[in-house]
Amino acid sequence: MILNRLTACFTNAKVMKKILLTTFALVCFAFNSILCRLALHTGEADAAGFTVIRLVSGTTVLAIIYFFFGDKTSDVKRGNWFSAFFLFAYAICFSFAYINLTTATGALILFGSVQMTMIIFALINGERPRILEWLGLIFALGGLIYLVFPGLSAPPLLSSILMCFAGISWGFYTLRGKGSTNPLGDTSGNFLRAVPMVLIVSIPFFAQINLSNKGILLAILSGAIASGLGYSVWYAALKFHTATRAAILQLSVPIIAAIGGILFLSEEIKIRLLIATILILGGIALTVKKG
Repeated sequence: MILNRLTACFTNAKVMKKILLTTFALVCFAFNSILCRLALHTGEADAAGFTVIRLVSGTTVLAIIYFFFGDKTSDVKRGNWFSAFFLFAYAICFSFAYINLTTATGALILFGSVQMTMIIFALINGERPRILEWLGLIFALGGLIYLVFPGLSAPPLLSSILMCFAGISWGFYTLRGKGSTNPLGDTSGNFLRAVPMVLIVSIPFFAQINLSNKGILLAILSGAIASGLGYSVWYAALKFHTATRAAILQLSVPIIAAIGGILFLSEEIKIRLLIATILILGGIALTVKKG
């Protein structure tokens, strides 16, 4: 009896840890869209400047946290250049795409691309989703299409392509993180390597850098909290999910971002958002059932 109770407590603690880590990471992903859109839409920051501050502040905070709390006795490599490149490609394409995309539309294109990248990779590598995961995918995609299709004009092509590239890059970054046994160290190393990349790419835009105090603050919040901490937590959460489930779970981000757009950008709330929320969250519930 005692052994059974201890086992149940351990199982419940593991499940709760999975839920908390995953939820925190997904909310951080959504706030990256909200913070970036806030900075660019109001003219508080330009895309290049926002990205530089975002990655530099993320690197700084991660370095401090790693110095005090990181497992420095581990011989695990602290990030690598390939993962850093995908992080950099995601961040720079993300910022420039949001110049002309709304919060919800950008998040939809981003995580739709993430999802397709991860699912195709999983299928190529022999992973076979369960029936419930396929059903969840159908419901979630249906909810996303319902959310953005009625009443929304087609987004600008160039911005859409940039956001697609951001999503593909983030998909590969996520896939590379599934094997991480040192999430904080790997994320810190990836951010550190991504900084020189974004500085080099931003050189042509230095003359156009436009950063107000509010813009800098928004970029720091995006880099230090939503990106640095959020990505470390996401790397830690990935070990609880298959590639397919990790992809589908991220479909909740556009919903969170859309709600954030309503609260912080005064976007209009409509009944379709509520219906889409039910479809997407219901689809996600199917994918994680008994998972």
